[in-house]
Amino acid sequence: MKKTQIITTVYEYDSIDELSKEDQALVNQAKDAAHRSYAPYSKFNVGAALLLENGEMVQGNNQENSAYPSGLCAERVAVFYANAKYPDVPVKAIAITSRTNGSFLETPVPPCGSCRQVLLETEDRYNQPIKVILCGENKIRIVESIKQLLPLFFDKEMLNE
Repeated sequence: MKKTQIITTVYEYDSIDELSKEDQALVNQAKDAAHRSYAPYSKFNVGAALLLENGEMVQGNNQENSAYPSGLCAERVAVFYANAKYPDVPVKAIAITSRTNGSFLETPVPPCGSCRQVLLETEDRYNQPIKVILCGENKIRIVESIKQLLPLFFDKEMLNE
């Protein structure tokens, strides 16, 4: 029996200053979006910002609803908006940040499973990886592809088997 090890690579930084200017701008857009999220129930504000291949930056934030399943995460708001407005433009990167009790979290929060699947579908749609920047106040984590966060992914190829 052959064993294969699956390894996920995550790069970790201590400060936003260690990032490229482009990545810093994207993180700042995500922070801006988090300030405008609608989270009256959880009080957990999430902001996301996408960098598109054409240089455009698109923001999204979580939108809650008293009928909880009706809300939507920041990452999906941003991706769906980008796909609606720029349907033929690939996503290069996404920055995600979270805040609660009036301040940003110290440690980055990764996307939920549903958001990971939507990001994976977006990678596959455009056949190019999406860099994921997870930003906390004292730590930033970067993966070069959503597949690093979802290594045992389900994709359209499995529907044809």
